[in-house]
Amino acid sequence: MLMQLARASLWNRKGTVLMTVISLTISIALLLGIDHIRHEAKSSFTSTVSGTDLIVGARSSQLNLLLYSVFRIGNATNNIGWKNYQQVKTHPQVAWSIPLSLGDSHRGYRVIGTNEDYFKFYQYGEKQPLKLAEGKVFAGVYQAVLGSVVAQKLGYTLGEQIILSHGVGSVSFAQHKDKPFEVVGILAPTGTPVDQSVHIPLEGIEAIHLGWQGGGMPAPGRSVSAEQSLAMDLEPKVITAYMLGLKSKMATFAVQRQLNEFKGEPLSAILPGVALAELWQMLSMVENMLLLITVLVIVATLVGIVTTLLAGLKERQREMAILRAVGAPAATVFLLIELELLLMALLSIGSAFVILVAGLWGFRELLASQYGLFISINPWHDQTALLLAAVLGLTLLLGAIPAFLAYRRALASGLMVRL
Repeated sequence: MLMQLARASLWNRKGTVLMTVISLTISIALLLGIDHIRHEAKSSFTSTVSGTDLIVGARSSQLNLLLYSVFRIGNATNNIGWKNYQQVKTHPQVAWSIPLSLGDSHRGYRVIGTNEDYFKFYQYGEKQPLKLAEGKVFAGVYQAVLGSVVAQKLGYTLGEQIILSHGVGSVSFAQHKDKPFEVVGILAPTGTPVDQSVHIPLEGIEAIHLGWQGGGMPAPGRSVSAEQSLAMDLEPKVITAYMLGLKSKMATFAVQRQLNEFKGEPLSAILPGVALAELWQMLSMVENMLLLITVLVIVATLVGIVTTLLAGLKERQREMAILRAVGAPAATVFLLIELELLLMALLSIGSAFVILVAGLWGFRELLASQYGLFISINPWHDQTALLLAAVLGLTLLLGAIPAFLAYRRALASGLMVRL
């Protein structure tokens, strides 16, 4: 009986109710959307590199090493010797290794010097390997494999020639124009910094710097052509960092200690999972601020709804008084208003889910292609039920104010004759 009465009352005020539901729907969709993106961003962030046991570079903090080796942000404090890398590579516990050489760029995107092991062993997400969307892995010195974002943003296709720049700035006046690289492969999107990288062979890194002096400029009179460099020794002298996969997870800490105490040169060996967790912890303040702002939006919306109800009580005084006059208990008036609010909140939650899922489905391709964000279309997480329960609880709590006023004044003020 009370449910039918609540539905009839809401339908009778459908214009006001519709505007209230729309306002609450937008707020709840915003809350669920930010919470969902927060979870997805954290999951994507912490799975940027997967299956790698150790990342090794010159002696520095673990965050700095993580940033330049995985996220292509910043620069290494120093390079590490190729011969020392070869020595570590033959360690009995090392199953595979990926050398990385940084320091060059192409139109603002980082260039990564590596070898074929990068495409065999680098993993992200839930141990997902890299896949080629087009072409093949580089086989020649002057060949390049592009990340998906680089290829899309710059409009590159297979067979095009690209010019690399010395340094990592978006604008460079020191370019390797005499040694262009051919695009032979384009990687499938990963949602990681791999998408924004240009991958070339380690020999290519050596070749473009032949005849260059330490200051990062060509040495006068020492120019070496692309054809001449192919006949020269292109084995690297130094690299920036390398990733290691071990045969036994039990040996991780032992190998890490050995590398940190390496006598050949000062090295830092870090566990990528630990470093990623530490970096995310530093960013958690932004995450919490987003959630707080959304909660405040919800509260502001609910306060507005309660204000609207309070303003509409005068129009409903006679309705409430008639209910009392026909024998409805005072508690019925209180419960009726609370039930109306509950129905509006539930309708808003359902609408918010529909809008959010439709939006995620409609924009996921755009988010993946333009921003490298791979967002699931299912916005339900472990704490989603708690968030929605909190919204419903807050709705009923704030709604108790107009409900209580209606409970107190329903009969007397509604049937009072005003002259």
